[in-house]
Amino acid sequence: MRTVLCSAGRTLLCAGMLLGSGPQAPLCAAEAFEVAPARVAELPAGKEADGIIGDFVLRNDLVEAVISQNAPLRRANMSTFYGEDGETPGCLYDLTLRGANNDQLTIFSPLNQRGPVSWVRVAADGSEGRAEVETAATGALRDGLAVRHTYALEDGWQGILVISTLRNESDAEKTIEANDRWTNFARTGQFRSVRWADAVDPADRAGYAFAWLEGDGWMAPGEKLTIPSGSEIAIARFVAVGRSPAEAAGLVLQRRGAATGILEVQLTDPEGEGVGSAEIQVVDGEAVLSAYPDAQGLSAFLIEEGPVELKIRDGGRPVAEAKPMAMAGRLVQVPVTLGPASGLRFRIRDEEGHSIPCKAQFAGIDGTPSPNLGPPNRAHGCVDQYHSESGDFETALDPGRYRVRVTRGIEYEHISRDLEIPAGTFVDLEGVLKRVVDTTGWVSTDFHNHSTPSGDNTCGTDDRVINLAAEHIEFAPTTEHNRLYDWAPHIIRLGLSPYLSTVAGIELTGSGAHLNSFPFKPEPGRQDNGAPVWKNDPRLNAITLRDFQGGDPDRWVQINHPDLVANFIDRDGDGKVDQGFAGLGSMIDAVETQNFLGHEILAGAPFKLAPAPGGVGRRVLMIREFLWLQLLNQGHRIWGTAVADAHSVYGNGAGGWRVYIPSWTDNPAAVDWREIVRNAKSGRMMLTTGPFLEVKTEDGAIAGGLVQGRSEVELHIRVQCNDWVEIDRVQILVNGRAREDLNFTRASHPDWFSRETIRFERRIPLSLTADSHLIVVAIGENSTLETGYGTSDQGRMAPCAYHNPIFVDVDGGGFRANGDTLDYPLPAAGMSVEDVERLLTR
Repeated sequence: MRTVLCSAGRTLLCAGMLLGSGPQAPLCAAEAFEVAPARVAELPAGKEADGIIGDFVLRNDLVEAVISQNAPLRRANMSTFYGEDGETPGCLYDLTLRGANNDQLTIFSPLNQRGPVSWVRVAADGSEGRAEVETAATGALRDGLAVRHTYALEDGWQGILVISTLRNESDAEKTIEANDRWTNFARTGQFRSVRWADAVDPADRAGYAFAWLEGDGWMAPGEKLTIPSGSEIAIARFVAVGRSPAEAAGLVLQRRGAATGILEVQLTDPEGEGVGSAEIQVVDGEAVLSAYPDAQGLSAFLIEEGPVELKIRDGGRPVAEAKPMAMAGRLVQVPVTLGPASGLRFRIRDEEGHSIPCKAQFAGIDGTPSPNLGPPNRAHGCVDQYHSESGDFETALDPGRYRVRVTRGIEYEHISRDLEIPAGTFVDLEGVLKRVVDTTGWVSTDFHNHSTPSGDNTCGTDDRVINLAAEHIEFAPTTEHNRLYDWAPHIIRLGLSPYLSTVAGIELTGSGAHLNSFPFKPEPGRQDNGAPVWKNDPRLNAITLRDFQGGDPDRWVQINHPDLVANFIDRDGDGKVDQGFAGLGSMIDAVETQNFLGHEILAGAPFKLAPAPGGVGRRVLMIREFLWLQLLNQGHRIWGTAVADAHSVYGNGAGGWRVYIPSWTDNPAAVDWREIVRNAKSGRMMLTTGPFLEVKTEDGAIAGGLVQGRSEVELHIRVQCNDWVEIDRVQILVNGRAREDLNFTRASHPDWFSRETIRFERRIPLSLTADSHLIVVAIGENSTLETGYGTSDQGRMAPCAYHNPIFVDVDGGGFRANGDTLDYPLPAAGMSVEDVERLLTR
């Protein structure tokens, strides 16, 4: 074990040396430097890494950190105060163990630091033993209160000392909140005097902690900090990083002068093999602090002297306990033998014997509780599901009886088994997933999903990619919030190239319309990888995206979860129809008519009443799909698309709404994104949560097509479903109207529906007296998708599919929209509950 002395003479533990594991960084003096283009490779990496050229690196033998530069619009990802004061120069963006490439910190903002600063600079380069980066906002910039934050590091410190100096240069007393802020952790809490945070995914084995320090001229503030006129005060905190919250918190406790000793916990199974999958919980009343062992089952961390209560939890094993006595300045070894593990071992294949990506769901039966395998933002164990990049995987389960379902999206049948898991035993589950829905010539796509670089979620990028592949999405452009990004390296590294393809893109996001667009080329080392900045007018954003990086003839631009009222009906929200943002429809390729949950294509009205937030009163909600039908009748040729907009894996995950688009190949690895875009721009899209709906006219026109000079049209309608998707109604919409003579249900036409894969196939003649657009809807009004999605939100959805319109120009003189608003006026903004109630009940 190696120990070093900090400048105050306190002993710090080098946990990496104690464990003898983790990154082996070269021993070197602390240093600080500004990142030049030639040194971009020296920036720390990890899930939340945000360093770019011009930022400042602080590092020593144990840790490496990034402090953001003073540059216009400098910010981390979207979680960090987007809006008027969204810039965060001079903040701690990244902090990880040296060489670990495991940054999990989005931002640490001392005293909620944000907005313009006067400078960020290297105050000490480390040549004299201490490295410092300093950021300052002068009193002139901050209404008379000058603020300086110093980030300091010495060799041997496993964390950053952050000193804040405040000087009141005004004539009046100043009071501020003494509130440091960090963002985007899965779990945070307080353990004694220390605030701690766990990694985005606990399996990543990283933790953070900080606390106020006293002495050396520093004071520990309360909730408020008051600075008299002409006075200066200094406060400090130590921000530590470790392989777990317990390791980081122990370092902070020691830095605060607590009498600490080392607990070295060694976990083994009954055969004496190390157990690296467990969680060691340090219990202190209501507070719980987690430590994680390495692959050999070893975990060591500092803890205050005295009795310690430990609970060791590992899936599929009985909970173990230990109550060691920590002794100041001493190493106490705590050997713990865990019981044998139980669980399931999977071997899932396709009909050709190939291992394939898939999803397993677990439900306890006969009195066995359903498992909680982990946080909803990860693939390998999210609540009661496990998403896998291959068919060979295992998951620990407590002994008991379970119903296990294995799926791979809506083209495959499912496997369902009721199994007994004996204590201390892994049971094998083998099975074949049969692809029964024939989608030859079409690929399954989703144009809108997210992972942790977006900032408003903590889903790992690998987890998102696995989620997409397990749900059998074959093409998914990369669409992180406000940054250019490319999932291709993740897909390649995970071995998923045969199953999923992507192209680099963006969701350009702000307080108004959000727009997805691709392709782009990320520019590493630049703010947001070189992405443009969102503007208030969606037309400006559409033009910017269309022409950005030199433009591309096949550039795709869509509006996400659109406010169709603001975009196309009432731009200024004054309650009067003003055509919205004139010309917007010609600048985009599509709008999302469905985004994640629900279906309302047959709603029959443009609005509905729903409970207000908090359950008190009611509010007005617009029905996007009905508005879309109204706008089509006004002559807006706007294509609809449907997406998951996934921000998690369980719950808000990929796989619900998706779009099928024609493709020359059914091999995902060979998908040509340009062909996909060209077909999508032509409206050749079928939107679905489960049914595979094919519609074409007798002369071959499909979604987005045009039939000219004919009043008699025959639609060939074919619907396929796997064994957990059901339909009981097929409805043809003519100019958005659900005609009763074109409504076919299992009850009214039982002979037209089957229980085979082809649930419905008919040729339906239509006689039209005027130009019309036709949309076929296939829906299961009396069923859900529970088998395929289980307890997650998608499981409550009904199977539903529809397509973009087929236009029929009856007289051959060019298609003319009929202007029909479908019995309701085009809704303007600000409609009251009373207005809507009156219209709905007239």
